[in-house]
Amino acid sequence: MNVMPVGPSATNLICPSCRASIVSRIQHKATTKTHIMALLLCLCLCWPCVCVPYCVDSCQNTDHYCPSCDAYLGTYAG
Repeated sequence: MNVMPVGPSATNLICPSCRASIVSRIQHKATTKTHIMALLLCLCLCWPCVCVPYCVDSCQNTDHYCPSCDAYLGTYAG
């Protein structure tokens, strides 16, 4: 299956799996980069700042899925 070029927000496209015209369903996931940012905030500022990278979507990857068939469409690395 081909991975579609996607961005940080929901995208209008044709699902390559079910051929439906859809707006992708997005899910944000923490990555190693997110955890490193949290560690640096903890070391440099203070421990309450640790949660910031987990609350900010741009510090996480955005996975896109088809809302009709749940096929994986691609990932935007933020």
